[in-house]
Amino acid sequence: MKKIYLAFLWHQHQPIYKNPKNNVYELPWVRLHAIKDYYDMAAILDDYPKIKLNINLVPSLLIQLEDYSKRTAEDEFLNLTLKQADLLTDEEKIFILTNFFMANWDTMVYPYKRYSELLEKRGKQATVSSIKNNLHFFDDRDIRDLQVWFNLAWFDPYWRKHDEFINSLYLKGENFSEEDKVKLINKQLDICGKIVEKHKQLQDRGQIEVLVTPFYHPILPLLCDTNSALDATPNIDLPKNRFAHKEDAAWHIQAAVNYYEKLFNRKVTGMWPSEGSVSNDVVKLASQNGLQWLATDEAVLFAANPQAAKNRQYLFRPYKVNIDGNSVNMVFRDHGLSDSIGFVYSKWNPEDAANDFINKIKNIAKYMDNSYYAPLVSVILDGENCWEYYKNDGWDFLSKLYSKLEKEESIETVRLTDYFNRFPPKETINNLKAASWINGNFGIWIGHSEDNKAWDLLGKTRDFIVEYTKQNKQFKNSDLEKKVWNILYAAEGSDWNWWYGADHSSSNDMMFDKLFRQHLIVIYELLGQQVPEQLYTPIKHSSVVSQPVFLTAPKKLISPEIDGKVTSFFEWKNAGSYSVGHSGGSMHQVSTVINSFLYGFDLDNLYFNIKINEQFIKEIENLKFNINFLNPEEQKVSFSIGADKKIKEYIIAFKNSETKKIPLNNIAFQQTIELKIPFEILNSHHENKNFELTVSVDKNSAEIESWPYQATVAFQKPTIDFNYKMWSV
Repeated sequence: MKKIYLAFLWHQHQPIYKNPKNNVYELPWVRLHAIKDYYDMAAILDDYPKIKLNINLVPSLLIQLEDYSKRTAEDEFLNLTLKQADLLTDEEKIFILTNFFMANWDTMVYPYKRYSELLEKRGKQATVSSIKNNLHFFDDRDIRDLQVWFNLAWFDPYWRKHDEFINSLYLKGENFSEEDKVKLINKQLDICGKIVEKHKQLQDRGQIEVLVTPFYHPILPLLCDTNSALDATPNIDLPKNRFAHKEDAAWHIQAAVNYYEKLFNRKVTGMWPSEGSVSNDVVKLASQNGLQWLATDEAVLFAANPQAAKNRQYLFRPYKVNIDGNSVNMVFRDHGLSDSIGFVYSKWNPEDAANDFINKIKNIAKYMDNSYYAPLVSVILDGENCWEYYKNDGWDFLSKLYSKLEKEESIETVRLTDYFNRFPPKETINNLKAASWINGNFGIWIGHSEDNKAWDLLGKTRDFIVEYTKQNKQFKNSDLEKKVWNILYAAEGSDWNWWYGADHSSSNDMMFDKLFRQHLIVIYELLGQQVPEQLYTPIKHSSVVSQPVFLTAPKKLISPEIDGKVTSFFEWKNAGSYSVGHSGGSMHQVSTVINSFLYGFDLDNLYFNIKINEQFIKEIENLKFNINFLNPEEQKVSFSIGADKKIKEYIIAFKNSETKKIPLNNIAFQQTIELKIPFEILNSHHENKNFELTVSVDKNSAEIESWPYQATVAFQKPTIDFNYKMWSV
């Protein structure tokens, strides 16, 4: 088999959590991901010397790691961990019980007996009021153990293997001491200080390449000109006032390059632009600041070269992008392969996942035209958040994968600068449409009323700084001017708008909103000027009604015709719905089999209408669809579809391994998948039976996606008065 080159690029990033008003970190994620991801993602290579990686460290992350390592950073989670349990106020205990379970419960809480006990004692659906009422059930020992477990559970398995103290705490499990807490936190802060040095060591021995991202992770094309969003979405709603400041984009690139060279004592060659966002202006700025190459997403290539979308051989090669004499090399990520690691393999057996990934690389090699001399597959994704969903923080999967890749003579992992030096691009792109890796547009960061309001407030504050400088000559070139501009640049980061609009949501939405506005507020305060009143009003809607809703409940009973198409507007009008495209938290999945689904019921049947994304129709015969019932317990309805769009099987499996065929007239596929499940086959004949379920897709006997995202569909079996009760509500 012809050799194929594989470039992994792990993106490591956190936004600025420090409140510029009081210099306290509002959230602890830099510190916790330092012990869970940033060190061990590099250190694992000590066991696999043949593996080469590209690792992206965003400056906004690095300056915070430095702050923690110097013991000059503080956050409320840290302060309340270190405070003696018997000295905590009731309010502080409520904060701990509310926030110290912020982790993936399946992989970071349930595996540990004591941590799981504390969660059960608090309650999985606990509210602040219920915690307050039950506070007397938690003694100092409980609180102290929770203080430790919240900080301990984030340690990657690497530290259990390499640090005797960390391992001893896992073995101890409970009855921790105040001394244990202090030593544990000191371990965390020490690790924050070792991360850069570990990356320098691996880079100096030629095993990794460290690259940069613009300093505070802004969306560069939008900084250059918010109107660039029109390239991909001509009808997008733009902010009232156009924001167009190439000089700010240039600052973020140059500041990142300078900071990198200060830390690593060498020139940086490559950049992953924030969210893979590129444009002609970005290429020019990158070239002018000495960068040799950029990486972005396949959607950008397909927009620049529509032929590549039809023939994926064009994806697996490097390009030179030349804009008005300013040129950089560029690679484009394989979206499906990257998403397999980010969203799919966490549910698989690590051995099977590693084999599947390698087989996909080999299949690409077979597919490639032999005339192309050095095919390159670029796998680029978040190097931190996805591991929360893997057993052992992804250690098992990565160990299997790297071990197998070391033995594969037909696959060579590469640092991208090395690859470009060996195989300079043969093809040139002379024009790029402005785009990001998400859907090839900027809809995550602009277009929604909340996004646009943020851009307008940012632009207004920037204009204020410029005008203030004109009127106050002593301000020019002062330390205060540098501080003010630095705060504004931090407000230009992409993470604030990630949480605005209806695309993403988390329990920290309002905190991100507060931090964004606080950056702008502090600028006015530092300059002794009146703060505009609108900066004190949240941009993110806080009411339940106006929060983005990804999962809706049925409004009335429905009885649609099962024919695989929407026969009329009204047959599914009152159904509940779930949209896959708007389900992400800190990660975003684009390539999914299921686009959305509708669900509803009458008194006798449960109904589903499942919409499949077009690109997966051609491989639908390789897929299996499941309705997984958590209640009634462990029942699964499964079906598969042939290449001719005819239903191959439609069955229900019970927890005792018994299976039963469901008549095929209860399911159909044409434009969409429609099916009905008689309640009588679900062992739930009585009224007010609680139902809870998920919808999933399998490929090769392994689950590749499951919806709703980190949630379930829950409802009660309807009664004859269902329509009246819903109308009353």
